[in-house]
Amino acid sequence: MNDLLILFTQITWRDALDIGLVTFVVYQTILLVKGTRAMHMLLGLGVVFVTLVVSQILGLLTINWIINSFLSSLILVVIIIFQNDIRRALARMGRGPFFGPERDPASTLEEVVRTAVGLASRMTGGLMVLERHIGLGDYVEVGTPIESKVSRELLIQIFQTSGPLHDGAVIISGDRILAARCVLPLSANPALGRHLGTRHRAALGLSEETDAVCVVISEERGRVSVAVGGKLTPDLDAVALRNLLFELFEVGEGRRRGLFKWGKSSA
Repeated sequence: MNDLLILFTQITWRDALDIGLVTFVVYQTILLVKGTRAMHMLLGLGVVFVTLVVSQILGLLTINWIINSFLSSLILVVIIIFQNDIRRALARMGRGPFFGPERDPASTLEEVVRTAVGLASRMTGGLMVLERHIGLGDYVEVGTPIESKVSRELLIQIFQTSGPLHDGAVIISGDRILAARCVLPLSANPALGRHLGTRHRAALGLSEETDAVCVVISEERGRVSVAVGGKLTPDLDAVALRNLLFELFEVGEGRRRGLFKWGKSSA
């Protein structure tokens, strides 16, 4: 115990800064890869390291040599495996506060609200995914690239049943529509009501794996719901939807009040 106290008394402000920066980098890395294939790759690298330790303990020379040869090029391997995630992380850093003010998401959220209300009034189904901290690159890659500014007119056109892109989800990052017709993981929660359709289950499934905000429009009932954090908030009108989205993205009064708490698990 005395040794531990002595160790703490010897920590300087430089040591504390160093530890804090490393902790921040590790935390941001976990947020970046959570819910993507990169997380499984990191777990695979963990298995490789465990195998290396076991092979050294048991004296398995061949296995040890193979793993050491693999790890000698680890930096190159990591860059190749995580190139998309690294590119996305660098782009996000470039949009951060150190490189100028972040865009106010209010205009994007207003377009999403107008789109949701418009689709609901037409009894047209839709699923819009709003990216937050965790990247959605894996889901964007399997969709149809759009790369256009968010607008009600374009979103309405995408979800027209006569068009080729109405199935699947639209993924939005910042003020850009990244892709349409994206396939999302379905929720396997056995507590969900049987009346929930594929769109609602896909929205819940993605919200269980990432921190994305999913806006769902039911074509059967013309109702708007929001899925986030594995919870579904159903039957939202324009005002309630706008207030909830502004709370989640901390826009206006939502920034002062903090995180809005909600939670209904059935539509």
